[in-house]
Amino acid sequence: MALLMHSCTLLAKILVFPLYLAQVCGLYKFYKRIFPAFVYKVTFRYNEIMKDKKRELFRSLTKFYPPNGPLRLLEVGCGTGANFEHYPTGCKVTCIDSNPYCERYLKMAKAKNEHLVYERFVVASGEDLRAVEDNSVDVVVCTLVLCSVNNPPKVLQEAKRVLRPGGGFFFMEHVVADPTSLAYFFQHVFEPFWYYFCDGCEITRATWQHIEAAGFSDLELHHIKAPLNAFVKPHIVGYAVK
Repeated sequence: MALLMHSCTLLAKILVFPLYLAQVCGLYKFYKRIFPAFVYKVTFRYNEIMKDKKRELFRSLTKFYPPNGPLRLLEVGCGTGANFEHYPTGCKVTCIDSNPYCERYLKMAKAKNEHLVYERFVVASGEDLRAVEDNSVDVVVCTLVLCSVNNPPKVLQEAKRVLRPGGGFFFMEHVVADPTSLAYFFQHVFEPFWYYFCDGCEITRATWQHIEAAGFSDLELHHIKAPLNAFVKPHIVGYAVK
């Protein structure tokens, strides 16, 4: 089975080689412009399916309110603002995303969620949050992001840096399937296609290992089976405390 999987994966990589060349030559940048529109449409379906899980997760935000003042929340990889509806009223939100073309859709999400206070939108990668001061936020949110960043451990260290002592890091991520499952086979075979059509997303990451190794003082992490297609059915969800 392993030999078959590696052979099929190699064939997939050969088939997507033109996309690799396009990326190297800079032609793939055009996709960055249209990807937010794709995400905006997919978000509605994902939110509908995962609404209860998101509501349950973000209910724990109340544990991280500071003694005085509103909750200060930083969302890394905010995309098109899919999580805004789950944030508590009066929460101060700073949005960060590496794709500048997300801002148009963020404005629409903000208009629909006037219960929040929006601080600013920063174009930056999760690995470089220099625009945010040390110990300056109560919560960092990172959902469906660690699958596509270049360096997950660096993102987690940056999240810890900007969190105040006792602050929370909230996550919801799809992860690699059990190695004994058929889903594991298909994840590896189709990942080369998935990577280019989903803007660098990798479906074979054991993201929980990075979170467990990040050095948080406490961790609530759960493996769940999301009611989605087999490629992204395995999920982890929870929060960690600095």
